Amino acid sequence: MIETVFRTSDVPAANRAEAWREQLSRTHAPLAAVGMPPVDYRASQRILDLGNVLVWPSASEPITLRRTPGLIRQSDPEMYHLSLITSGTVRSVIDDRGTVFGPNELRTNHSSQPFELQLGTRGEPVEAVSVDIPTTRLPLPDDQVRQVTGRRISARTGIGALVAGFLTDLVRNTASYSAADAPRLETILADLLAALLAHELDDLKLMTPETHRNTLIPRIHAFVRRHLHDAALDPAAIAEAHHISTSYLHRLFREQGSTVGTWIRQQRLERTRRDLGDPALAGVPVNRIAARWGFPHHPVFTRAFRSAYGMPPRDYRHLALGGGRAAPARSSALRDASLKNGVS
Repeated sequence: MIETVFRTSDVPAANRAEAWREQLSRTHAPLAAVGMPPVDYRASQRILDLGNVLVWPSASEPITLRRTPGLIRQSDPEMYHLSLITSGTVRSVIDDRGTVFGPNELRTNHSSQPFELQLGTRGEPVEAVSVDIPTTRLPLPDDQVRQVTGRRISARTGIGALVAGFLTDLVRNTASYSAADAPRLETILADLLAALLAHELDDLKLMTPETHRNTLIPRIHAFVRRHLHDAALDPAAIAEAHHISTSYLHRLFREQGSTVGTWIRQQRLERTRRDLGDPALAGVPVNRIAARWGFPHHPVFTRAFRSAYGMPPRDYRHLALGGGRAAPARSSALRDASLKNGVS
């Protein structure tokens, strides 16, 4: 995918704050600064271009910005903006309602609405991962979208956590994606944002059937990961939790090239593999680690682990924790075991 980087350190010191304001204006919509910060202002931005959608992690020193009615009349790209705050605090004022956002919270605004944004309410730097998406890219009425802008949304639970997890993984692992992946990533992100907004509006009927379908798999995956420890987790329980039939659940997974049972087993095996290689858990018996991740019957677990990784769990732990072989040979064996189950 196309990726560009902006740093104020590449600009003469006296022009850095203004350069940052101009950069944000180009990324989202024209903005005005309130009391320009001192010279030698520090900020950076990395833009991932998914096509119609921009995702951009950023870090900046304190600054206050406004989107005024005059600027809206001058230029309105009709963009919806969402930011995942990862460090620092941000105060947003929309319709005379001020809200302070902190880490692990999602903040939103709309380019057609006036707003004021204070980055770093305590004089601290702010880090965030932001999204700018055309309002036409969301399958929701624009007047409904505006109703939820400016509200505090948790990124710790529910759909907010799904959005945060997707954005975090995306910006952390950009090298693993190609230009051909950008349209697919854009679709996934647009569907997740639509689901988030519809949830905030407490009216899932606002979502099109296609969007509801596309967001089901990420929600099901998140549900399964939270319940891997439960040995009773099965297709019937998953379907019931998501108000769908088991046959529909199986069809969703077949379309992904897998089965429900296979995907659950892969996730459980990967959790046990990671725990077996964790020095902090070296004293925990293998059977207890297996039971913790939904394998109550040790012989069944051992067969599944050997099939997935090419060696018994005890041998894997011995290698992973540095026992018995030289480092190069150990690294090669562990890498081969990971790749055997499609884990990188």
